[in-house]
Amino acid sequence: MMKRRTYLRGCFALLLVASLSWASAPRAESIEESARVFLDTLSGDALQSLTVKDVPRTERIQKFRKLFNNYFAVKTIGRWVLGRNWRKATPEQQKEYLGLFEDLIVVSYVDRFAQYTGNGIKVTKTLAHNEKVATVYSEIAQPNSTQPVRVDWRVGYRKIGNKILDVVVEGTSMSQTMRSDFASIVRRNGGDIAGLITVLREKTTALKKEASAQ
Repeated sequence: MMKRRTYLRGCFALLLVASLSWASAPRAESIEESARVFLDTLSGDALQSLTVKDVPRTERIQKFRKLFNNYFAVKTIGRWVLGRNWRKATPEQQKEYLGLFEDLIVVSYVDRFAQYTGNGIKVTKTLAHNEKVATVYSEIAQPNSTQPVRVDWRVGYRKIGNKILDVVVEGTSMSQTMRSDFASIVRRNGGDIAGLITVLREKTTALKKEASAQ
């Protein structure tokens, strides 16, 4: 299970790569064209700028954070992951939680991003569910394996621009996995959201110290 979750987390970082190809696709008929652009984007300058060698880790984290906020529905994902506990939190707790959620994703996945972006990604099809949400179906080559992993990217279309909503790896939703993990932490702390915030605060503080030491 831990090995599978590690791979899921790595694939979550690839959401960033996928998002770079979705500059604008307001109509369902434009999805296929945008999906083809995705393949070219993987070898473009945006990808190379985040995986180039000898770039300080702090700089890579800054770039990852900027792109994460530009291309992911960060607040929407964060609130959904917290589930019904979001309504139980005070405004102050909600604000701190969203900040910690962003920190956790950015600092945790910046290195995995560099690790996984070397793998080949092949778009197999796209499907518009409605005027606001579409899924891009793809396969990602695995190191030392002939069997690719199926990865589905869920993209939401908004007036402010497209945003990545979720990634599903071999049928397992990354957002759903995090939602279950966070709910478990809240339950272990007697249903108090403060317990989750404490765990996230400790985790992100440790990760930031590791990042500054490298």
